[in-house]
Amino acid sequence: MESGEDHFSMGSWNGKRRLSPLQALYDSEQFEPSPIQATHQNRRELLASACKTYTRKRRVLTADDLKHLIVDDTHGLLYCYVPKVACTNWKRVMMVLTGQGKYKDPTLIPANEAHIPTNLRTLSEFSTSEINYRLRNYLKFIFVREPFERLISAYRNKFTRTYNTAFHKRYGTKIIERHRRDPSLEALERGDDVTFEEFLYYLVDPQTQREEPFNEHWERVHSLCHPCIVQYDAVGKYETLEEDASYLLQLIGVGDSIKFPSSSKTTRTTDGMAAEFFKGINRFYQRRLFNLYKMDFLLFNYSIPHYLQIH
Repeated sequence: MESGEDHFSMGSWNGKRRLSPLQALYDSEQFEPSPIQATHQNRRELLASACKTYTRKRRVLTADDLKHLIVDDTHGLLYCYVPKVACTNWKRVMMVLTGQGKYKDPTLIPANEAHIPTNLRTLSEFSTSEINYRLRNYLKFIFVREPFERLISAYRNKFTRTYNTAFHKRYGTKIIERHRRDPSLEALERGDDVTFEEFLYYLVDPQTQREEPFNEHWERVHSLCHPCIVQYDAVGKYETLEEDASYLLQLIGVGDSIKFPSSSKTTRTTDGMAAEFFKGINRFYQRRLFNLYKMDFLLFNYSIPHYLQIH
């Protein structure tokens, strides 16, 4: 692969690229943006500015980088899914959008069905020219979340729920073996009682990423979705999920026929909950963890959590 074309360089901050319909609308002076349009414009500008400031070396995309970009050829959409940021509901919506009438209501699609890989196509499955065409011309969007709330949500879901035995076996046993003093044989066998502190030790341990990439549930958003290479037209936030989802569906032209499923607020990981989780964590590890997720804080304009002791 010699040329940039073969490396899917189009649709990047530095690549020449035609304006998407959304961008053209924003950049046209005859339109006075609505408050939500202005919010999204502001997010894009902040992201572009942060990319310029904090990413020195631009690299080209490989097919492997595109596995999280879900394609909707009917509506000309690319959605980069981020686990623990309403991705099950967005996948349900994408199944309705791409299903040619097979699905009408996203809320009726079982969660496990939304995660079956063959139900949705990702950009990595296309040829180089097809990838470049879609990166250049489709509306690209992503949803992000406060990095530590997302991380705690992943921990709670994967390590504190009894039904997640696959994660306990795959990751829990390894975490306990490496990061617990004198673990019991049962804990080594089951891996089902990993503490948040042990999980953090695992994340900041350099050996972890030397052995294999992070699991997508705790991988950084910038590593999953490459927002400094792929130029996203809309950055939605979990904190304003309902307004942003509704805005996106209106933008696509399906706002009247598809409603974004509302999620349960009762089990949601919040700032107060995050503060509790970090209470007993040594400052040194807090700083190491923040450095690990720092780019997500910077790129998506999240402030340093008030409970962190990193100064």
